[in-house]
Amino acid sequence: MVSYIVLIGRWCIVTFLKAHSPSEEKTVDSKHCFYVELEQNYDNFPKFDTKILRGDFNAKEGREDIFKPTNRNESLHQDSNNNGTIITNVGTS
Repeated sequence: MVSYIVLIGRWCIVTFLKAHSPSEEKTVDSKHCFYVELEQNYDNFPKFDTKILRGDFNAKEGREDIFKPTNRNESLHQDSNNNGTIITNVGTS
């Protein structure tokens, strides 16, 4: 489920996207469909808008090298789950 609201200000446009992803136990197909829909919604807004993505992604981001730019070694989890790895790539294309 993905929902959004667009706030148009005097000097900027801010888009808030809210999403709730399938849990880790769901099928790979249902997770893939969710993240495809999320990325399409994210990419649907102009690049110059400020986009804020919030929600429950059922993700565990571990201490792997891929997360070091944002988490360093400060993650609660030692290892990531599949949802944690997938969400890292949303909006980077």
